[in-house]
Amino acid sequence: MSGAAASGGILRGEHPLDDVVWNALISKQRRFALGDGRALRFPAAVAPFAAMADGGPASFDALRGLIQAHGSAALVTPLDLAVPGGFSVARHERMLQMVWQGDTAAPVAHEFVRLDADDVPEMLALIALAQPGPFGRRTVELGDYIGVRRQGRLAAMSGERMSLDGYTEISAVCVDPAFRGQGYAGDLMKQLIGSIRARDETPFLHVLASNHGAIALYRRLGFIERRSMVLTVLE
Repeated sequence: MSGAAASGGILRGEHPLDDVVWNALISKQRRFALGDGRALRFPAAVAPFAAMADGGPASFDALRGLIQAHGSAALVTPLDLAVPGGFSVARHERMLQMVWQGDTAAPVAHEFVRLDADDVPEMLALIALAQPGPFGRRTVELGDYIGVRRQGRLAAMSGERMSLDGYTEISAVCVDPAFRGQGYAGDLMKQLIGSIRARDETPFLHVLASNHGAIALYRRLGFIERRSMVLTVLE
């Protein structure tokens, strides 16, 4: 990826996934949108993600107001941001954005259960164990979440996070360390791929570029790398 930084120009590219947060918040997930035409974000309890119309001063001013009102914001951009004074960069990492290009989803071997708001305490406990990425007490509202129960507890889970016209993100893929190696993560993802494709949408996901084990699994499931992205968490 180029080392260039996005400044006053438009942050999004020609593909809708180049500015996935913005496009989710102005389309299928607009009900969650906080902000205005310069900056938008999800409520902090739903997801930490935010986006700007461009990298100009007015947009950063709008983002600053959202951060002051709702807490730190995570931006997912094709290029590094030229962050002005008045912000603190809490996290900066390279990610891969991957899209599913398989022919059909493979059969699922394990049974799964639907997860909803009543399951959030267990989901948060599993997130704390497996550390797959951000997940809040209202994240389950973003889409369908499914899990595997074993020995009276939630052993694995995954679900849908950002959604925009034609695309739905698979996220929160995690397995309790005590139950790893049994194929739960792959089966849950296969089920989600099938559900998303049944809606004539394309599954996609984000993964840290350093997470080689997860990338290998996603490739086996039919995902290919679309492009590199940058995760920047601002306070």
